[in-house]
Amino acid sequence: MKKQILAIDDSKAIRFLLQTVLGREYHVVTVPDGYSAMYYLSHRSQPDLIIADPQLPDMEHWELIQQLASSGLYGDIPLIVLSGLDHKETELKCLEHGVVKYFMKPFNPVDLMTAINELVQSSQVDKDLSTITG
Repeated sequence: MKKQILAIDDSKAIRFLLQTVLGREYHVVTVPDGYSAMYYLSHRSQPDLIIADPQLPDMEHWELIQQLASSGLYGDIPLIVLSGLDHKETELKCLEHGVVKYFMKPFNPVDLMTAINELVQSSQVDKDLSTITG
């Protein structure tokens, strides 16, 4: 069964790109805004990874990232930021919220896929270890 990725970006082109590139290996669900993302998360099974733009039309910059990172329900889901904001701001905000991987737009889809594979693998290993040591 394919691992599931939730991709949150207001750009139709980016959502299409993520669906196309990642869809071969993952089940990709895309949504255009923070409200849709929170609705999806509260009504569906949790994804194995979340990709999010910090600049969404229905929220303040970084609001969704902050909510996800600090959440008891979603805080353990690996998170990748795709940012069109200032590079320094992105780096600082990702550090502040504990986001380990971020990409600046435009990004290289091959590099993104590599990062996703690494995060999903390490997340699965963590889950397996916690089940064993439980």
